[in-house]
Amino acid sequence: MSTLKKPWDSLITDEERNGAVDKIMTYFAEERDEEIGRIAAAEVLDMFLEVLGPKIFNTGLLEGKAWLKIRLTDMEVDYDMLLR
Repeated sequence: MSTLKKPWDSLITDEERNGAVDKIMTYFAEERDEEIGRIAAAEVLDMFLEVLGPKIFNTGLLEGKAWLKIRLTDMEVDYDMLLR
């Protein structure tokens, strides 16, 4: 496993990372009847974060932008109602 910093390292805590690694190990054991170690599970997690992370991040930004656009429209209507 590489010790290089990943872009998502500052976005998840060590506790969250360890919990995800544990869940990956449990998944492989229970669903696939395979035992994988912590290093392999961490590599699976990193692969998914690398592949899906940007898509999830961008989707969140776009949803936030749509929410903000609606709120700004509401503010504009409220502002216009104040005009006499």
